[in-house]
Amino acid sequence: MSFPVVPTPDPGVRLAAEPSWDESTRPTGPAPDPDRTYSPRALSSGQHLVDIHDHLRDELEQVRGLVDQVLDGSADAVAARSRINEMTMRQNSWTLGAYCAAYCRVVTTHHTIEDQAMFPRLRAADPRLAPVVDRLELEHGVIHDVLERVDRALVAFVGPAADADGLQRAVDELTDTLLSHLSYEERELVEPLARLGVLV
Repeated sequence: MSFPVVPTPDPGVRLAAEPSWDESTRPTGPAPDPDRTYSPRALSSGQHLVDIHDHLRDELEQVRGLVDQVLDGSADAVAARSRINEMTMRQNSWTLGAYCAAYCRVVTTHHTIEDQAMFPRLRAADPRLAPVVDRLELEHGVIHDVLERVDRALVAFVGPAADADGLQRAVDELTDTLLSHLSYEERELVEPLARLGVLV
């Protein structure tokens, strides 16, 4: 029997010229027991993780669309900033000062919650997951750096330099790293979350 919570597959398309990490070095956790059954409550944690990630994917697509509109001249940066700030992610209080701040901060907040709450519980409940958790934490750090580059590119774009190529590169790198990371995390964690009873 296949595991009932289906991780979102990595689209496999890369937009940036240089990858942010070597995906071939990612560790994998223990294989699930094919005969194990899970309660609906146990499955809900992994499904919740996928749902949160799907929301991040949806809003990343909106951010990309707005940046495309700014770059092709069909929207100005002020209108794009206003639109992004209307997204559901705007509720967090931490600000970065650029028009993608709402999206950037919720990704960072999501990763901080995982690093401080979910990952330690997974590591303690099944030490075999430690290499996967370590890698996910490392990737969170890389994504944080990518988010800062996006922020700087956006600030530069609305300034006198208006570096369109730099903005496009930064958003492409964010897309590659985030979509790859979310799929990897789901692939490795939806079953352990159910098996170990760790809540997201």
